[in-house]
Amino acid sequence: MSLAESVKSTSQCITIDGSPLSIAQLTAIAESRSQIQLSDCQQIRDRIAQSVSIVENAVAEGWSVYGVTTGFGSMADVPVPLEQASASQNNLLSFLATGAGNSIDVRHTRVAMALRANVLMQGCSGVRLELIQRLVDFLNNDAIPVVCELGSIGASGDLVPLSAIARAITGHDPAAEVHHHGQTNHCSAVLERLGLSPIELQPKEGLALVNGTSFSAAIAANCVSQSQPLIGLSLAANAIMMTALNAHTQPFEPFVHQHKPHPGQVWSARQLLSLLGTDSARSTSSNKNGVANRVQDRYSIRCFPQYFGPIVEGIARITRTVETEMNSVSDNPLISNEEGCFYQSGNFLGQYVGIAMDDLRKLIGLTVKHLDVQIATLVAPEFNQGLPASLRGNEAVAYNMGLKGLQITGNSIQPMLAWYGNPIVDHFPTHAEQFNQNINGLSWSSAHLAWKSVELFQHYLCVSLVFAVQAIDLRCQQQHGHADGRRLLSGELLMLYESVYRCLQKDPGNSPLVVNDSDKALQNYLSLLFTDIATHGSIVESIENLRNELTTFSPDTYC
Repeated sequence: MSLAESVKSTSQCITIDGSPLSIAQLTAIAESRSQIQLSDCQQIRDRIAQSVSIVENAVAEGWSVYGVTTGFGSMADVPVPLEQASASQNNLLSFLATGAGNSIDVRHTRVAMALRANVLMQGCSGVRLELIQRLVDFLNNDAIPVVCELGSIGASGDLVPLSAIARAITGHDPAAEVHHHGQTNHCSAVLERLGLSPIELQPKEGLALVNGTSFSAAIAANCVSQSQPLIGLSLAANAIMMTALNAHTQPFEPFVHQHKPHPGQVWSARQLLSLLGTDSARSTSSNKNGVANRVQDRYSIRCFPQYFGPIVEGIARITRTVETEMNSVSDNPLISNEEGCFYQSGNFLGQYVGIAMDDLRKLIGLTVKHLDVQIATLVAPEFNQGLPASLRGNEAVAYNMGLKGLQITGNSIQPMLAWYGNPIVDHFPTHAEQFNQNINGLSWSSAHLAWKSVELFQHYLCVSLVFAVQAIDLRCQQQHGHADGRRLLSGELLMLYESVYRCLQKDPGNSPLVVNDSDKALQNYLSLLFTDIATHGSIVESIENLRNELTTFSPDTYC
């Protein structure tokens, strides 16, 4: 099969030309929903060729250029003879073949390949177009190099992980493993199937392929892409829980937040008020004489905008940081075509990604901490405004325990997320490769921990949605004599409620979601919900407006 024949047809194609890519585009690439193509703009191709010529000229004239006519890292003072400049680049891929641990999610590698191709198209790296095209050919043919999870400290970029990609696409190591159409093969076999030949690297090309933050940034971009809808779901789940708790909405009124106008706080209050409606439309907050049963709610309700606002602002800040990093040229040295010279520098340090992913893990932990408190309120008769203890669906059976076991599962997840919220970037200095890398970004480690945190977040939201739906069903049963919670919901909360029921293959009706403990193992519900949320299924789609509001929120422009 020829290369052209093997390329999958898709409804969307993303052009790579060195200009910024969006996280949405990267998500499409990660999930194999989009192909990519290199721009045919002659000006772009000329600047790439010019950067290669500058490298060739430097080698021919015997310039001392780091990593081109010298050794690498702390051995930068070791000169490399002209006739060995290309061999040195190939050897770079050899001594970096040190990955360890399990292979990472192919979604990360797909995004890393796309990002690397895009920054190389900026023409600051001295790489032939042929090599950039090779990244695209592998991507479009679902040939994704196997990359190990251990091997980068984010100091000179992601050297070891990126070298795994480089060895596979060039055929430098014929035994390098590649995932290809669901099977793992040696890159030599994949190259043959695609009708491609191994590529011998020229001076600077090996360094340009492996030096930089593209891989850490790729994982970070995937973490952001996965986190944004989860933050939206947590807000919606909270709103359903508040409805079930007969929450006052006065704390969310604009007057309050005009006097503490943090952008995230104002945004959170507006969203919550839109989802809940106002007290005047919610007679359940008052007794038969029209006097409030309680003057005010507990902090988890009353202070929600003040608690959630910094999280919203933090997600926006993290997103902006990741978007900047993933579109940056981060190898060393950089080539200025205009000046015809090299800039030896440090754009490869992953500090921005490392701190952003430390922050993301912390914010995820804070989000789940709030949900955990809200669930504790729902199950406690002292605080839940008359709902059954542990949200028991059938109190007529004395031994029914309701969602008691489910709360324990949630409680097992929340402390892990709180632990993942601890920073790693500021903990561990290094003295790697002869103390050359004496500071580091630890972006790779931080991003991988964030990916694990995102998965735990998904699991916790499954627990939260069962609690939210059960609580609103029971409140409806108290107020209207049936447990069809749709009666108390509208807008996106109604759509979310219905999508949960569809996912669990049930219909709302006269009985709450969970009636008797023995009716169905709740872990089956959790499994169904997790699959839907992790694949951005109907549950995530049900809050599309809220998700769009979140992804477009900017503290700089929101008021």
